[in-house]
Amino acid sequence: MHTLESLVQFLDEYLGTESHPDYPTALNGLQVAAPPGRPVAKVAAAVDASEAVLLDAADKGVDLLIVHHGLFWDGLRPVTGRRYRKLNHLLSSGMALYSAHLPLDGHPEVGNSALLCRAMGIQIAGRFGSYKGTDIGWWGRLPSPLAPSALVDRAAEAVGGPARGIGDGEGLIERVAVVTGAGASFLEEAVDRDLDALVTGEGAHHSFADAHELGVHLVLAGHYATETFGVRALSQHVAERFDLEWAFLDHPSGL
Repeated sequence: MHTLESLVQFLDEYLGTESHPDYPTALNGLQVAAPPGRPVAKVAAAVDASEAVLLDAADKGVDLLIVHHGLFWDGLRPVTGRRYRKLNHLLSSGMALYSAHLPLDGHPEVGNSALLCRAMGIQIAGRFGSYKGTDIGWWGRLPSPLAPSALVDRAAEAVGGPARGIGDGEGLIERVAVVTGAGASFLEEAVDRDLDALVTGEGAHHSFADAHELGVHLVLAGHYATETFGVRALSQHVAERFDLEWAFLDHPSGL
C-alpha cells in the first residue's frame, strides 16, 4: 500500500505541476485530499470531474481519481447545489482528486498532444502552441503525404469517433501540428510555421472562416475524444510504478 502523499509528490514532480502556467481556475495538483492515513490501492482516470464521474468512481471504490478538468472551472462560487453534491461525493467516499490540465496536455511522454501525434502516425519534430511561454502542443511530419480527407480519417480512427476537416489548403498534407482540446486559436501559428494542417478537438465559430482564409487545414476531432489519451496514460504509468489497480472511467460529452 502507498500513501496519497507519495503519489502526489510523484505526480507533481513528473508533470512539473507547480511551475507550469495554466488558467487561474485550473488549480492543477491535489484538489481534494483523502482522510489522513488512508492508503491508496486503486487509481482511476477520467477527463472530467463531473458528478457522474465522481459517482462512478465512488461506486468502484477508487482511492485516487486523476482528471484533466477539475472542479473549479467556474471560479470562486458558493458550495451549494451541484458543487456541494460533488464535494460531498468525494468527502463521504474518502476519495482524493488530482487534476492535471495543461501540464498533461503538453507532457512529452504521457501528454494528450504527443500521444495523439503518435496515434496518428505523426513523427514528432518539435514543440508548438505556446501558452504564457510554455508550449502545450507538438508538430511533426507524416511518413508520406496524405490527402486532406485521409488526414481526417486518420484522426477519426485515432480517437475512435467522428472528425471533421475544414479549410482550403492546396495539395497534400505532410507537416501537421497537434494541440488537443480547444486549440483552433493556434491556426495563425500553423501558417507562420509553414505547416499544412492543425489537428485539435474543437474551435470557436470563427475558426471556420479562419481556416479557409488562412489557407490551412483544420481537423476537429472532439474536445473530449482528443483528451482521453493523457489521463489514461498517466494513470497507467502511476499504477505500474506503484503496483496499483487502475481503471478508465469513460463518460464522453460528445463535444
